[in-house]
Amino acid sequence: MLRTLWTAKSGMNANQDKLDAISNNISNANTMGYKKIEVGFKDLLSESLDRLGNPINNKDSIIGTGTKTSEWYRDNSQGNLQETLLSTDFSIDGNGYFKVISSDGSELYTRDGSFNIDSMGTLVDSRGNKLELDYLNGYSENNVTFNKNNFLVDKKGDIYIKDGGNFTKVAEIPVYNAVGDRAFVSIGDNLFTPSEGVQVERTNDFDLYQGVLEGSNVDIATEFADMIITQRAFQLSSRGISTADEMWGMINNMRSR
Repeated sequence: MLRTLWTAKSGMNANQDKLDAISNNISNANTMGYKKIEVGFKDLLSESLDRLGNPINNKDSIIGTGTKTSEWYRDNSQGNLQETLLSTDFSIDGNGYFKVISSDGSELYTRDGSFNIDSMGTLVDSRGNKLELDYLNGYSENNVTFNKNNFLVDKKGDIYIKDGGNFTKVAEIPVYNAVGDRAFVSIGDNLFTPSEGVQVERTNDFDLYQGVLEGSNVDIATEFADMIITQRAFQLSSRGISTADEMWGMINNMRSR
């Protein structure tokens, strides 16, 4: 009877983790650049029923001991591109992340391309982190000042500043990527850091669009369907605990007579 309780308990825990992932996806359905979380399931150890002195059981008969969830991982598929026509909005069509520098010098990564221009004429995100730019020789943050009407960005991420009637290339927006679905770890606020031991490198496998933002890749219909299925699985596991408890009560009543 204890086996039944523990097996049902493991199912409830696993499905609760799945529900947590689904609720996180739904709450971030409108977050720019958000990549949905996926959760898999694994079987726990199985036990053979071919026990000594029990001739009824076949050698191939086994009984499971429950289930557990795998590590959470992100679905890095492309989100829908939404035109905003704002010069400070960028989207990555392909693989990679923008790099931003926080106030304490930490290097962080994001797919959210919604940037602004601060009082110093620097491109920053909504939290004030500076977008990393790779300046050409002769140009730097000290002598390049952005405003919403004086620069253009092409598909390669090259930035051109308007100088009189011409546009001059002054910098590039580098895009970074790493191998693996778990290469980046979320730290909240749509920001990521590399996992321990992961090598982050620049990539050219992308097109960059100005005046466009990438929406999340969450499909609300799919998430609600998964939520209903997971809730039913959770209820089934909880019913297993209730049934085991009832059977245990019946056995105790029989012994007491």
